[in-house]
Amino acid sequence: MATLEDYRLECDWSRSEMARQASMDYITLNRALNGETISSRSAEKIARAISRKLDRSIHWQQIEGLNVK
Repeated sequence: MATLEDYRLECDWSRSEMARQASMDYITLNRALNGETISSRSAEKIARAISRKLDRSIHWQQIEGLNVK
């Protein structure tokens, strides 16, 4: 399983760009990247953005180290 940072690099996104693609604020995305707790809604937004970019289905449960409440 890949980490969120692995996916960020695979998408060739900066942290700011990943936040923009996921339609969320930078602070929330940064918390996710740092292993802090985020909501399931935020996790779903991140997974959808990654899925669109990589043209394959990624579910938030497949992102290693993502801490979802």
